[in-house]
Formats: sequence, C-alpha cells, structure tokens
Amino acid sequence: MITKRTICRLAIALTLILPLAAFLVLFPPHEPLAVTGPRPVSTIRYSYVNKGSIEQNSAGGKERVVNVTFWYPQGDDDDETYPLVLFSHGGLGTETSNESLYLELASHGYVVGSIGHPRHSLWTRGDGGQITFVSREYFNELKWEDAKQDKERSYRYYQKWMATRTADINFALDTILEKAAAGEIGVYGLIDPSRIGVMGHSLGGAAALAIPRQRADVAAVIALESPFLYDITGVANGEFVWLDEAYPVPVLNIYSDAAWEHLTEWSQYGRNAALLASPQETTVSLHLPGAGHFSLTDFSLASPLLTRLLEGGQSTHDREGYLSEVNRACLDFFDRYLKGPDRDNHS
Repeated sequence: MITKRTICRLAIALTLILPLAAFLVLFPPHEPLAVTGPRPVSTIRYSYVNKGSIEQNSAGGKERVVNVTFWYPQGDDDDETYPLVLFSHGGLGTETSNESLYLELASHGYVVGSIGHPRHSLWTRGDGGQITFVSREYFNELKWEDAKQDKERSYRYYQKWMATRTADINFALDTILEKAAAGEIGVYGLIDPSRIGVMGHSLGGAAALAIPRQRADVAAVIALESPFLYDITGVANGEFVWLDEAYPVPVLNIYSDAAWEHLTEWSQYGRNAALLASPQETTVSLHLPGAGHFSLTDFSLASPLLTRLLEGGQSTHDREGYLSEVNRACLDFFDRYLKGPDRDNHS
C-alpha cells in the first residue's frame, strides 16, 4: 500500500524532475556543426569597460560593459594574420547564437568576435561571472513595436536600438584594433586591421548594416534577415523616410521564408525591397527556402521544438543542412570581399 509519506515524496520528486525534463525536451544536448576548414579553432572571452558610456537600462549609473567572445584559428605561424569579423546577435539572442558560423569562419582563417549586448541579450556573463539579463523596458519595446500601427513609435524605438547597438559595435571594434595596434599578444596579434567585416542576425544585422555608414574601415557586411533600420531618417505623411545615399560597401542579405515574401509589404524592409528590385553591383539578396527566421541561427540546433513552434511548423530542410547553407554563403561572401580579388575593388 502506498503511504501518504510516499505520495508526498513522489510529489516532491516530480516537482523537481518535471522542470528538468521539460528543459531537456525543449533544449536537448547538441553540438555546433562540424567545421569544414583545415584550421583547429580556439575561443576566448573578454569584457571591455566603456568608460564613456553609462548603462541606460540599469540603476546606479554604472559604466557599460561589453562582452566579446572570440573564435580564432590555431596555428604555428605567429606572423600570419586574418580578417576580423564582428557579429551582433538578434533581438533576444546571445553571443553563441551562431556559434556554428563562427567556428566555420575561424576554421577557414578568420578571427570572429561575437558581442553580447548588455540588456539586449537574453543574458550575458561578464569576466567576474556576473550575469546581466535582458532589460524589461527593452523587452516591452520589442513587444509593443508595430510599424503597421504606429510608425512614429517604431521610428523612436529603431533610433534608440540602433544607437545602443552601433555604440557597442564601434566601441568593441575600436578597442580590439587599439589592442592589436599596441602589439598585445594572443588573439589581437592574429588580426589584420585592413580586412574587417561585420555581420548579424535580425536586429543585430540591422546594426551591422549601419556600421559602414559610420566608419570607413569596414569592407563588407552580412545581414541575416535584417531591415536597414539605420537608413530610416524619419516619418512623413505616415511613411518612413529613407536616407538617399547608395550603400557604401558590399552587402549580403540572407532571407528565410519568414521575410522573403513580405519585403514589399513590411515597411521597415523598404530598403531591402528596393535593393532586391534594383540591386547595386556589390549587393546580394539570397533567399534560402524551407525554414524560418530562427533557423538562420544555432537556435534550431539548441531547441528544434521551439524553433518549429516559433516558425509555425516543420521546416522542409533538415536543420543541420539549412545552417550549412547559411554558413557556406557567408564564407563565400567574406572570402570574396575580405580575401579574394574583389577585396579592394568595391569602392
């Protein structure tokens, strides 16, 4: 006979086990994709204190700390240097959101730094182990933003988000280049400052697209399903007003099924639609069918179930194969403009 004490113990055990079981179902053990490049890859993480920036979404007026995780090629040739690529994660992403891509690029001879944007990242961990979670204010802004209903509010949010993201990217990039120029050893000694690319997913891609508008040392950009939010300069007569300047560097825009059919419909993607209709010589718009927005990241590996739910059904591509297509397209593009014969011919 089962006693009351046994039932109580069983209830306690289930209370402890069920959340763990649910977590394992939602986030089963996974590994990044195997790399195809010849170089073994190392990783290291740094936190940079931006003494000129006060954290806006936290109490106490603390200086903003930007975390950057690097993936870089191992090798015996200390004189060899590689292009530097910085990545900005999506709206609620993390530094490891596209780890398979970072590893792939590093295995082919790139130094990749992924930025953890404090309070824009779902969570990011500093050098001392402290964890910074996403800001409730920012989370609510993402939830309330709707360009169809209120373009003025969306424009205010875009300006705010781009200011935060681009400040982080510029600060991280300046810090890295200063350390490389100062002759610091380790990952900094592997960087070729004349070959710089930026990339990102979703909101991070929008920030990456803004950087060549702000500085001249970036040679190429990759945006994984991202609107040109920085190019929106205002709202007039109920429509977004766009910067009237050609895009200054080669850019690869990769789209899943989530946005491809909506580029002309979603007003914040107006510049994307224009570049698709009348592309510049060094502008590439690539549609990879069969999956949705989150399948452009390693989230599809970390949580296949949530990815299917968020994307509204089963992808027709297997998740590993789809990510491999994304990574191959990114590698080919950066190889062309950061390493190949077109490196200096896009201006």
